[in-house]
Amino acid sequence: MKIRSGRLDKEMTDEAAEFTSSLEADKEIFYADIKCNFAHTTMLKQESIIDSDIADKILNALLQLKEEGYSVLNFDPSVEDIHMAIENYVTSIVGPDAGFMHTAKSRNDQVATDIRIVLREKIRDIQLNILDFIDDLVDMADNYKESVFIGFTHLQHAQPITIAHHLMAHVQVLKRDYERLDDTYKRVNLNPLGSAAMTTTSFPINRDLTTKLLGFDGYLENSMDGVSARDFAAEAIFDLSSLCTTLSKICEELILWSTYEFSVIRMDDAYCSTSSIMPQKKNPDVAEVARSKATRVNGELVTVLTMLKALPYTYNRDLQEITPHLWNSFYESNAVLSIVSKMLLSVKFNEDVCLNLAGKNFATATDLADIMVREKKIPFRTAHQIVGRVVNEATVKGMEATDVTSEFVDNVCRELEIHELNLDDELVKSALDPLENVKMRKVPGGPSPEMVTIAMKNIKEFIKKERESKF
Repeated sequence: MKIRSGRLDKEMTDEAAEFTSSLEADKEIFYADIKCNFAHTTMLKQESIIDSDIADKILNALLQLKEEGYSVLNFDPSVEDIHMAIENYVTSIVGPDAGFMHTAKSRNDQVATDIRIVLREKIRDIQLNILDFIDDLVDMADNYKESVFIGFTHLQHAQPITIAHHLMAHVQVLKRDYERLDDTYKRVNLNPLGSAAMTTTSFPINRDLTTKLLGFDGYLENSMDGVSARDFAAEAIFDLSSLCTTLSKICEELILWSTYEFSVIRMDDAYCSTSSIMPQKKNPDVAEVARSKATRVNGELVTVLTMLKALPYTYNRDLQEITPHLWNSFYESNAVLSIVSKMLLSVKFNEDVCLNLAGKNFATATDLADIMVREKKIPFRTAHQIVGRVVNEATVKGMEATDVTSEFVDNVCRELEIHELNLDDELVKSALDPLENVKMRKVPGGPSPEMVTIAMKNIKEFIKKERESKF
């Protein structure tokens, strides 16, 4: 006798059965389904809903299956999913009494529970990988705290920073990516088991017990929501999409900075290739492929949101099709995270080039204006106008920032019909020096070595706390 064959007079065709089967994606929830059945059967036994001897036979069969593994299951065309395959296995050992395992539950709440069990594990796994990357990136930044670099806006020279400050910017974004997953975890780790098909059950089940046995923080308080909610899956995929966006931006910078025009970094040969016809080429192929693969998770997110947008309450078989996109998002994200982290950490910065760039194109000009405001008490907009003209005239004359003197500034002031400032030449020189410019920025969050050191210390403490509390 085939399980659940009572209602229909005709079996599905092999083609229809294969078309609707979820077995390929269900491999991910094999152990979770055993765990779910084990907790549910344990609860049924404790609440005296089924006979203790029968429950023990079922529990022993589930333990045996856990030991033997996925490969021992029998998958003929009539087996729609992992739940049926496991039930068939238990039936082959226990006999018809295995059917008691299904008392007071449905595949609807069962699969929802399985997905949440696996998803919370996958979230923690990728969070740990993110933490490892952050930790290593902070160590890398520690080598460059006084290595001056140029910061960009609009991809144009903006103001001097340090290489460490730039690397720590990526650290902060990665930390937020980590925290988004942490926040999602709270909504994932809720127990739908007990919702049954959609209206719970008339059996006196103990949802607190199954919640405890399965390690959930609580249970979902609406049975319709319990079986149909998949917003947590979409949320997790969004978190991964955000992470991949972070990683893609890192790739973009590595590609730009490794060009001859920038010459800011030297990419490790292990992450590059050469041309089939141009022997001089060193192409950042891995960064380019990673930048492209990172976009796949965006596609998975749009797919899942589109599936969800028009579904009526409660369970619809469409929900089955969400799961492969969820698992694939984690696969792709982990792959990109792994390769990008190794690639970035292998990079060597050309510190002389970075310092040279920081001193070019009057990137220090803002501090010259700030000195005018601070020392001569003139409005910033007036100082902005003076320095703008200073930069314009110095550029026309082929001067560098270090060539600008107090007298040059006063000449500009006279042209603008603004009173002379008579700034101290040492103040002008200090303001226009890239390293001194960076050191003056001691505001929290700034690029001075002191502030970067504080930021690094805070991140290290965050990493330590997270590892001790969650892993």
